[in-house]
Amino acid sequence: MDKELHWYALRVFWNRVGQVKEMLDAKDIEYYSQTILPSYVFVHTDLDTLETIRKYEYDNDLHRFFVYWDKEKHLPVVVPDKELEIFRIVTSAGSTGLQFLGEDPSVYQQGDKVRVTDGPFRGAEGYIKRIKKDRRLVVTISGVAAIATSFIPPELLEKI
Repeated sequence: MDKELHWYALRVFWNRVGQVKEMLDAKDIEYYSQTILPSYVFVHTDLDTLETIRKYEYDNDLHRFFVYWDKEKHLPVVVPDKELEIFRIVTSAGSTGLQFLGEDPSVYQQGDKVRVTDGPFRGAEGYIKRIKKDRRLVVTISGVAAIATSFIPPELLEKI
């Protein structure tokens, strides 16, 4: 029985985010969700609890969400704390112009790795990618999602 807490990614279906949040609140499970990508909910729990709620969903034919799965390891994808922290910085900054890039972020990890030194994305780390003629910061959660910020002036970036 694995009781160590990790972050896991859920993809919520059919506008059922409210129902999933209510269920997580009732079970006192910490989670992070945001309005930019409302169908992504990240839960901070142990593997046994995650499996219990996943099995309950399946057994009761609720199908409100699925858990991102590592097919090679045959386990749910563990989201590293650092990746979620950076994702939180970007998605909670209140900035407009964020763009969801898809579920396969490896395609977008090109260019220089940088850290934002000031502004609403201060502390975020990611890769520079030219999208629609603008240089943008791409932040990834490995195997789950990638998101691009609006334009960030070069003077606010430092190469890592």
